[in-house]
Amino acid sequence: MKRLAVWPVMTLAFILVAGVTLSHAQGPFKVPFKFQAGGKKLPAGDYTVMKAAEGQLTLRQESTGKETPIPFTERIAQPKPPVAEPQLVFDEVGDFEPSYTEYFTIYILSEVWLAGEDGFRVHTTKGAHQTKVVKGVSAKK
Repeated sequence: MKRLAVWPVMTLAFILVAGVTLSHAQGPFKVPFKFQAGGKKLPAGDYTVMKAAEGQLTLRQESTGKETPIPFTERIAQPKPPVAEPQLVFDEVGDFEPSYTEYFTIYILSEVWLAGEDGFRVHTTKGAHQTKVVKGVSAKK
């Protein structure tokens, strides 16, 4: 009799854990350019952002499964009207590395917005820069 009671409890626990994991997965995002995030250089591609431990996000590259921890420095209050879909905000800056003869554009992940939540500031660029927004890929078919 005890065995029969264990299965429904285990099934419910599994469903709850799976639901929590899926609810923290946001995106996916299709980033069309190379960029920097969490101190690492990342290639263009499909990414998913997940909330991890307190004070940290995880950026998962879909093609390889590689996860990059992204610490955030502060939470940003929702604007009016609130952000309806997830988005990544990049700071677009210029650089003359490595030869000082060619000008390169560098994209640095600066903010992460997940649907229905306050934003996360992950980097602050001082000086002149432009902003580029990548919206989450829609699940509509």
